[in-house]
Amino acid sequence: MHFRQITLPRLSLLLPLAALTGAINVFAFAPYGLWPLQLLTLALLIFCVNRAESVKQAALVGWAYGFGWVSHGVYWLYISMHDFGGMPGWLAALAVALLALAMGLYTALGTGLARWLQRRWAASPLLLALAIFPALWGLTEWLRGWLFTGFPWLISGYAHTVSPLAGFAPLVGVYGIGCISALIAGCLALLPQRRLPAVAALLILVAGFGLHRIDWTAPSGQPISVRLLQGNVPQEEKFDEAQIGNTLRLYADMIRAVPADLIATPETAIPILQTQLPPEFPAALIAFSQQTGSNIALGIPYIDGPNRYANSIIGIAPQGNSPAHPGFRYDKQHLVPFGEFVPFGFRWFVDMMNIPLGDFTRGAPVQAPFSVKDQWVLPNICYEDLFGEEIARQLAATMASGAPTATMLLNMSNIAWFGNTIALPQHLQISQMRSLETGRPMLRATNTGTTAVIDPHGNVSAQLPRYSRGTLAVSVQGYSGSTPYILFGNRLLLAAALLMLAGSWWWSRRRRR
Repeated sequence: MHFRQITLPRLSLLLPLAALTGAINVFAFAPYGLWPLQLLTLALLIFCVNRAESVKQAALVGWAYGFGWVSHGVYWLYISMHDFGGMPGWLAALAVALLALAMGLYTALGTGLARWLQRRWAASPLLLALAIFPALWGLTEWLRGWLFTGFPWLISGYAHTVSPLAGFAPLVGVYGIGCISALIAGCLALLPQRRLPAVAALLILVAGFGLHRIDWTAPSGQPISVRLLQGNVPQEEKFDEAQIGNTLRLYADMIRAVPADLIATPETAIPILQTQLPPEFPAALIAFSQQTGSNIALGIPYIDGPNRYANSIIGIAPQGNSPAHPGFRYDKQHLVPFGEFVPFGFRWFVDMMNIPLGDFTRGAPVQAPFSVKDQWVLPNICYEDLFGEEIARQLAATMASGAPTATMLLNMSNIAWFGNTIALPQHLQISQMRSLETGRPMLRATNTGTTAVIDPHGNVSAQLPRYSRGTLAVSVQGYSGSTPYILFGNRLLLAAALLMLAGSWWWSRRRRR
């Protein structure tokens, strides 16, 4: 059977089918984990691009696919805007739809440009499926994670934290895995016409399985005892002035319950500025830290001057310090649009939502890890762990300078804004990818979930139930060394994608001679 023997349905039917296919793709990600669906739905998209009657049709199909994918995958943004932000329901729903349409433009760019290049170069369906489309898929996903500060949530590579393709993460990262998954999908799209690409797809999966068995990093130093706190403070109470005292008592009691080498709270566990803390609160934590040798990582907004406050983590160490002069401080540097900074021209939109501390100051792009015994811990706050290239850049920077390099990662989050939805396991899956890329364990301390420990191979070794109050007490081994992704970041993906496109152009030109 040849592609030319199959006719696509009319556009009025094709677009809803493409949107439905994109929506089905969501089941490839956490919490469902049906990763083969990501390959199958993408194969259908490639098949449609190969059969599209025009560049416009290919772009519209890609746009519909991207809209269905994002709208069903991040519907929980409605909860943050309506339930907690006080935005009218119709406007919150419209905002989610507009975001999905905007994210769908990246997919449309990839599918439309793939069809345009295929026509311009007179490339075969084989070349489009196995080179042109995978290269553009990787490039447009990378663009989505970078342009306008990026929104790489639910990028296709995240579906493969538990698939054989996870083995490629230490080499090319999440965007590279997306490119490889598109190559496999291209092989599947060609099955009605050719059988050989199926063998190639199988070989790629086998290679990924083999790569997953390679230890890019090695244990370093002695394990440390860790306690990760999950306060389960309802979001509607978190910034309520009447509840501040209860929150402070809750975390003071949870922190001092049992000593540990490292005790970490969630993001903004302390919902007031350090200058507003009652004196007895820091005094109690300092005394506990000095008496027990415990290092405390405290999530708190930190003010440096008028209208200059950061979403911060401060460290209270046994050597003695205070919130006013912390032994360690980390400031969030990749801020959330609308929630943590106001994009130009959107002040009116942010003012409609009841979001406290909505315009933070950015931290430095590279910040040093802090020491806990002979381990080094590199924090990131909530949304920041979507940007693996930034975490890799920080690790590479300390390696290059000869400074101590992190042996484990720490994510402190509060995504109670999104309710008890698929956002929580999706975020956990994102952290799993960061461990795969860097070969380091990831500690996660969250308000409502998912508080967990992830090993250097991306496996969740321990976790607390979502929406429960508790402490996850574990012993964690640090790891040192470098993965190719730490050294090169996304440059390997970009180089490979450009080579695939250049090779496609050369091959097509050679065939025309």
